[in-house]
Amino acid sequence: MSNKSLISVNDSFGAHNYHPLPIVISKAKDVWVWDVEGNKYMDMLSAYSALNQGHRNEYIIKKVKEQLNKVSLTSRAFHNDKLPLFLKKVCKFSGFEMALPMNTGAEAVETALKMARKWGYLKKKVAAGKAQIIVAENNFHGRTISIISFSTEKQYRDGFGPFTPGFKVVKYGDAGAIKKAINKNTVAVMLEPIQGEGGIIIPPKGYLKEVRKITRENKVLLMLDEIQTGLARTGKNFAYEWEQIKPDVLILGKALGGGVVPVSVVLASRSIMSVYKPGDHGSTFGGNPLASAAGIAALEYIEKHKLADRAQKLGEYFMKELRKIKSKHIQEVRGRGLLIGIELDTKARDYAEKLMQDGLLCKETHTRVLRFAPPLVITKDEIDWAMKRIQKVFEE
Repeated sequence: MSNKSLISVNDSFGAHNYHPLPIVISKAKDVWVWDVEGNKYMDMLSAYSALNQGHRNEYIIKKVKEQLNKVSLTSRAFHNDKLPLFLKKVCKFSGFEMALPMNTGAEAVETALKMARKWGYLKKKVAAGKAQIIVAENNFHGRTISIISFSTEKQYRDGFGPFTPGFKVVKYGDAGAIKKAINKNTVAVMLEPIQGEGGIIIPPKGYLKEVRKITRENKVLLMLDEIQTGLARTGKNFAYEWEQIKPDVLILGKALGGGVVPVSVVLASRSIMSVYKPGDHGSTFGGNPLASAAGIAALEYIEKHKLADRAQKLGEYFMKELRKIKSKHIQEVRGRGLLIGIELDTKARDYAEKLMQDGLLCKETHTRVLRFAPPLVITKDEIDWAMKRIQKVFEE
């Protein structure tokens, strides 16, 4: 079947909650994908950073196949032999004491929100039902009812009320706004170290360090959502390391599954995680042996191949080349590691569609920002290949 015919079937039987580029991918390897008609493209989106280790990473696939031949799912009604090893690996990798595994990023965010509230009632002694969590404008933490309740994107909320109370929204990048918003009922501040979906927005230098100081002084948890920025994407294993701080709660997902299965996790100290008791929270698939095997392999590959160092080195080179492009429509090139955005004074979708025609896949975010986030296994030669096409499109 052709791209067009398959898209037609999709449009007939699937909900129209996405507006993808008109391409149907049927095969992929490393940074490359092929459509059903045999056309080859470079993937510069990485499934929103879920493919940091590249498409069909051989090491991860091997480990997942080995696990498939043993056991794939047990539920948490029983122990399995892979989950303990995954929990130990992700805790050692991140430097946290305990982990709670889930599946998707949004599930992990919900897990963290629940944990913060219960911590507030049990440890901080906030009055029942009064817990407040501070978040930032322009945030993106998922699309569940609770999460969209504190979104500032109009479309994410349109038609989905009533909304979950208990959230205070402040300006991103303004530590003073957080300090002002904290009151006796504040239990946590939840932020993205870099706002990815928000347009690759990097806060002012020192912002996270100041927020860390404010939260400590006020006995408030600092929770960082590194679902997109974590696991080597920004040139460090975690984006918060650029500010030399450590949050109380860390939320991971996407690349933790190695592009094979959904894996997410919430990490915290033993004291914070202890608020959860049997029956408080759970997931049938969370921590399943297949996902655990994928998570272990995903982390091992990041370590062995030093993907954070690759992202830093190649990201600097990529941004340097992008800044050489002469176009009246480019307002700014910004990013960290291999999470890069080009802000335009016009619709970025037009550029994404034109680049697709030239064999390069990327995506717009927030209408005017073109995002480039290739798998971290990309080479300098492949970046040069991409640059020829990006330069050509902007010159045209």
